[in-house]
Amino acid sequence: MSSVTENNNNNNNDLSVIPKPGRTVLASAIAKVYTEEIQNKIVQLKSTSHPNGPLLVGFLANQDPAAEMYARWTGKTAESLGVRFELRKFDDKDRLEEGILAANDDDQVDGIIIYFPVFGNAQDQYLQQIVSPEKDVEGLNHLYYQNMYHNIRYLDKEKQLKSILPCTPLAIVKILEYLKLYNTLLPDGNHLYGKKCVVVNRSEIVGRPLAALLANDGATVYSVDINNIQKFTRGSGLKYSKHHVEDLGDYSEELLKKLSQEADIIITGVPSESYQFPTEYVKEGAACINFSSFKNFSEDVKTKASLYVPMTGKVTIAMLIRNMLRLIDNRNAKKQQA
Repeated sequence: MSSVTENNNNNNNDLSVIPKPGRTVLASAIAKVYTEEIQNKIVQLKSTSHPNGPLLVGFLANQDPAAEMYARWTGKTAESLGVRFELRKFDDKDRLEEGILAANDDDQVDGIIIYFPVFGNAQDQYLQQIVSPEKDVEGLNHLYYQNMYHNIRYLDKEKQLKSILPCTPLAIVKILEYLKLYNTLLPDGNHLYGKKCVVVNRSEIVGRPLAALLANDGATVYSVDINNIQKFTRGSGLKYSKHHVEDLGDYSEELLKKLSQEADIIITGVPSESYQFPTEYVKEGAACINFSSFKNFSEDVKTKASLYVPMTGKVTIAMLIRNMLRLIDNRNAKKQQA
């Protein structure tokens, strides 16, 4: 009897058998929320203007394994939803521009995506801008960026043509909505009021636009990169119509720890296999989301976080296809207006 009691006591003191309080939420489950909407729209298009289904063209001009994996995911997901997908590879990067311009002029092409990096410098930003705004499924054109930063959600005064959002930041917004972190009882545009977020990444493609989007929806966002930490907010009481940025000074672990331990949401996107966000910086019950192709959180994050999304790629692809369908709608609406 005594040995059984002793074993039970040992089990009760063994922390390894206590379930972690956090829950992992997979991107595949979140993406399914949008699958039916996308499929229904494609069926409708096939019965009207696109009998063979819309055509998405991807351009790959690098040997980056992450880019190749993203291209495979894009193609697989697109084709499963009824979208035709063509991957056009370029060994000669200098010929990529003419390939993009040809796709711009091809009426059969409905959407264009470039898998970056290509040159890994400012020339990549130039390539983003030569994609026709009418086919830019990633939402990287300056027209869409300007609207996003200024919190403008339509392309026309009549509010018939919706502006496109960058697909990865949009995916993270949709993930936050799925996790019920957006308060829909508040007025539109204020759904994150009172929430504090930390975003560890300030790339021009994801990190900075994501911080702007979250701040435009009412959050206080701390944008972190290797050089400094910035605060994105619409001001006290959301008095501004769009976000403002305040520089909090040079990056320091002490400041990151302080801000993170107060944050309701922590989002990471550090493109490094060796980077790990310290679990001890996570506030009890916070939500943690990683959009890097590397896992920026260790598994023990679930001992602190209530919700953990380890990857976002499948939601990003769903948003990319959703953007393409919106662009098709915009083109059709323009034809009707003409």
